[in-house]
Amino acid sequence: MDSPLPHIMESADCDGLTKPKDRLFSLLDQIEVHVEQLRKDAWRLEEERDTLLTTLDTLRNNEILSALEETDKDDVLRYAERLSMRCLTVDVLVKIQRDQIQEEALHQVNGLIDSLVVGLRNDPAGTRQRCASFMNACTSQNGEHSDKNFETAILGCTMDDQKRIKKRLQGLLDYIDKMHTVQLL
Repeated sequence: MDSPLPHIMESADCDGLTKPKDRLFSLLDQIEVHVEQLRKDAWRLEEERDTLLTTLDTLRNNEILSALEETDKDDVLRYAERLSMRCLTVDVLVKIQRDQIQEEALHQVNGLIDSLVVGLRNDPAGTRQRCASFMNACTSQNGEHSDKNFETAILGCTMDDQKRIKKRLQGLLDYIDKMHTVQLL
């Protein structure tokens, strides 16, 4: 962070001109900036961890592994597993406050996204198309096909959840594209 954390002055009257309530609100405003930066940093770390895990998963499912001898393949897989386990030791959690309706909407959205992941092995092209329609539901542009059920569900989520879901879907699209690129090689 660029600026140091604000400090509470022990003196009851710092400059004699500012009311104590105004000084306290000014201090709280400064703290709020730091809290929001902390949340952003934690989200960034969480996303970085998820990206690393996705990359390791992509590597483990890569067709190139089948070209390796069994011992070399085992070495690569053990190394990837060790890195995955090490990465999983990092636990970053930013809690989002939700009401019951938002919880239910998030549960529905997660179920729809999970169905994408399940269908990925059997129908990569169809899954990619469906994932893209979910992504389109996350944007305000109605020019492209969007899944209306997903759109209804995501609109019931908090704004923070909507941002995270959109990033999750983008990550899934990137993963599908990487799988397709690797298979073409």
